[in-house]
Amino acid sequence: MTRIHINIGSNKGDRAALIERAVALIAYRLDPAALAQIRLAPLVESAPWGFDPPNPFLNLGMTVDLPADIVDPHRLLSELQAVEREISAASHRDSSGAYVDREIDIDLIAVGSMVVDDELLTLPHPRMHLRPFVLKPVAELDPDWTHPLTRLTAAEMLNSSGDNKC
Repeated sequence: MTRIHINIGSNKGDRAALIERAVALIAYRLDPAALAQIRLAPLVESAPWGFDPPNPFLNLGMTVDLPADIVDPHRLLSELQAVEREISAASHRDSSGAYVDREIDIDLIAVGSMVVDDELLTLPHPRMHLRPFVLKPVAELDPDWTHPLTRLTAAEMLNSSGDNKC
């Protein structure tokens, strides 16, 4: 089995309901036969990252364990992007490229120990070490996961950042 780490966030609309819908759609798209083990971390409220709106984010960490022989990180990304579009077609950035409030934001954080770096995808997520709202759920749901490049666990990255607040 390969463990997939996903982070879901929302800071616009009924945040909890939007995240709940995203979880259901992700579970259906990634595991239509309901064979995978899916685990959820508790919801966490956090300040927006990378921009300064008045609306805080609600975030949820999620793991999905899938058979290794069916895991394709580019297909996973495509499925997550399809879920985002199904919930809200609005862009995550304005015309100048700055982040904006969003109903749903789904990030593929890690796929086991895979390292991918191409024009479509970077794994593990290149900014995960900067985001406590990503690191805390990974540390909780998969305390033994180790970043394949830094060789640090999520808890070690969280502690070394000095910013444990969400």
